[in-house]
Amino acid sequence: MGLSKLERAILVAIALVTALAGVTRYASGVSTVLAFVIATLALAGLAWIVSFATDQVGRRFGPAITGFMQSTLGNLPEFFVVIFALNAGQLVVAQTAILGSILVNALLVLGLVIIAGAVRERDGIMRFNPRLPNDTATLLLVASFIIVLIGLTFSSGDPASHHSEAISIIGAVAILIVYGTWLRQYLGSDEIPHGGEPARLAIATSVVLLICAGAASAFVSDWFVHALQPTIHTLHISQSFAGLVIVAIAGNAVENVAGIFLAWKRRSDLAISVVKNSVAQIAAFLYPLLVLVSLLTPTALTFRIAPVYIGALIGTAVLVWQITGDGEATVFEGAALIATFVILATVAAFE
Repeated sequence: MGLSKLERAILVAIALVTALAGVTRYASGVSTVLAFVIATLALAGLAWIVSFATDQVGRRFGPAITGFMQSTLGNLPEFFVVIFALNAGQLVVAQTAILGSILVNALLVLGLVIIAGAVRERDGIMRFNPRLPNDTATLLLVASFIIVLIGLTFSSGDPASHHSEAISIIGAVAILIVYGTWLRQYLGSDEIPHGGEPARLAIATSVVLLICAGAASAFVSDWFVHALQPTIHTLHISQSFAGLVIVAIAGNAVENVAGIFLAWKRRSDLAISVVKNSVAQIAAFLYPLLVLVSLLTPTALTFRIAPVYIGALIGTAVLVWQITGDGEATVFEGAALIATFVILATVAAFE
């Protein structure tokens, strides 16, 4: 069937915005705020391409594999943004961008997905398989464990507080092993769906789109980070708010768009899979991986974070488990998740 006229127009528009982002990055006399806005739009657009192409590939597989693919490829912009932030010495932005990705997906995006899914059901209840939400809560709590321990060592000033980098490296390896064990078990239980809308693009076309969007994300992420610091000073916003809200939302546009769209189409299991996979992957794969990769950058990333975000991370894990652990959710519960994120963003704005 191929692409529709609207989809082709969107692809052309994204290509133009991406090219414009490159122009504003290197042209002289361009406002850094304008360059930042255009780079943000380009990141979101490239995330849409990744989401669309992955969905086309994923229609040949079950919700577990499809959700994993979308979250993995969708986190490419986030990975590049953090790497470039670390290279630029912006540790606070890098840390809050990672935490923001977890919190944006687990609170804001999941809340929107639940509302979109619940209002489409006659009884107002969105239903899905509870296994992934429970596994996600477990992985999030495992990742939070080392963060809490390091936070406690620094608050008490004990000898372990002088070895946070070594503890973070060992903890990162341990968490990655746990994630690999879970992933093998999770993907091995996937069931190929029968029926439904078939893929409209050939696998080769989808792969080309993924490669092009992924490569472009690397360049746009660099331009995004380059314009970020001047924009923070110009708009007088905190680095914590920039990382926790702005960078996280822009870098997770795939989950924002794909999850809500799938929930609205009543594909509840896949919608939850996309969002929950992203939360689990960032907490138990991307964060530990970046801790190890940061050893190659001028700025070392560890699991040491501000106490307020330790509390936010633990509270989020418990809240997400409580709301989605039974495989059902309502508009009220979705609204509660969104309200929690708004409160957290307000705190970050004053950090």
